[in-house]
Amino acid sequence: MSSNNRPVSPGAKPHVIVVGAGIGGLTLALLLERAGVSYVVLEKTSSFKPLGSALSVSGQLTYLFRQLGIFEEFQSKSLVFEEIKAYDGDCKPTTKLDFRAAVPMSGSDCYIVARPILYDILYNKIPKERIHLNKRVLAIQNGDLSSRVDCADGSSYDGDIIVGADGANSPVRQGLFKWLKGNNKLPSSDDVPMPYNCICLVGQTGELDPEEFPEVGKPMSAFDGMASTTSAYTWATFTTKQNTICWMVAEHLNETWSKEHGSFSNSDWGPEAAGVMAQAVRGFPIVNGGKPGTTLGHLIDKTDKDLISKVILEEKVYSSWYGGRTVLLGDACHKLNPAGGAGALSAIHDALCLANWINVLPSVAIADLEAAFKEYHNERYPLVMTSYQSSRTLAKAAEKNFTGAIVRYITSNLPNWLWVLLLQKMNAYRPQASFLDLAEDTGTVHPSGQPSLTKTRILMEALLKKQQQSASVALPSSTTEVDPAAI
Repeated sequence: MSSNNRPVSPGAKPHVIVVGAGIGGLTLALLLERAGVSYVVLEKTSSFKPLGSALSVSGQLTYLFRQLGIFEEFQSKSLVFEEIKAYDGDCKPTTKLDFRAAVPMSGSDCYIVARPILYDILYNKIPKERIHLNKRVLAIQNGDLSSRVDCADGSSYDGDIIVGADGANSPVRQGLFKWLKGNNKLPSSDDVPMPYNCICLVGQTGELDPEEFPEVGKPMSAFDGMASTTSAYTWATFTTKQNTICWMVAEHLNETWSKEHGSFSNSDWGPEAAGVMAQAVRGFPIVNGGKPGTTLGHLIDKTDKDLISKVILEEKVYSSWYGGRTVLLGDACHKLNPAGGAGALSAIHDALCLANWINVLPSVAIADLEAAFKEYHNERYPLVMTSYQSSRTLAKAAEKNFTGAIVRYITSNLPNWLWVLLLQKMNAYRPQASFLDLAEDTGTVHPSGQPSLTKTRILMEALLKKQQQSASVALPSSTTEVDPAAI
């Protein structure tokens, strides 16, 4: 695209402290890097491990990836998928969701990528001096003139903005809520911990032999989902470009269990306590290209034990996302049920919207920060709530009651016209960064409104016009002729 597609950036450039180097935090860091905004990333772990399963990516993200210059690498390391095949606990087909109609709608294929692969793509684009490891946050200071993050190793970091991208147990959120409560700004609905509704076991095998696992090595990703008919378990497998299989098992908890275990805090991606659950689910069958007798145990045995994660997943959307110089994104302010597969997608969209507004700050005064944060919240909160409700509905399919039976019946007998409408709605939100050259959108479904794009580009274009007018005034009103002989 031509450079005139990118207006000049106005206002003051803040220094941003991003707490958390997950996918949301790294996306924000890369966007700030591209915008020329000063930042640091603080990560509590001392090293990175390639944990997690797989992510589905479509036109909701690919235009942003093109803007960031990472699409070609992402595409080369991903597999296109066209459908999700659903089975019961005995691997008998129950339904199939065809995503081929979504391709022209969004102007993009649908991809499956291993979560660690996408993480590495983002991480490798960020200058390493910007990322500081082993920085466990103890406290934040939400000051009138600046903010500060204090870490367990005795170090402190000062800045204009603190972004909490540090997960469901976010210390930044805890500090923000303490500040809001002290100023009588924290609603009672937010003054409660996240409930635990799901236990997940996730992993990714090493490279597999297609002779043993017929689903790998094919040009399309096999996206298979299974749901037990006798227990509250669901599990899924995804083949990757690397000839591996990403897998996930979820045990959906009832309300009583969640309340009784509300104090449990091991919600970080990690291998702790995975062994017992792995043993319990080994016998769950998987499709594997129709090869009979293949179970999750075969995948577990092909997975590095240090890269198997057992996590307790929370489910809540907070209404308070910001205050003073502090703002939250991703799991720190909204934790979605994994049934919808929208957690990482929502975090990336948060980062994009927030970066658009940070880039056009007129100053680093609290009033200007909170005005920008309010715009961010107003755009993202309704969309997150839609994803939250969708994921809760899909999660009910695992319930062994009348509600679960209704959800399973509806998803198995979804009329095509309704499925097309759902695809149109899902693929309409295709956000882009306002401060980068816009990627050409070829989707047949018109992109839905993105205030952080339209409003901030108006601000940038107004500043560009003002700067051009100032430059015109500065030019001399007349010129003096020069005698060539004097040269």
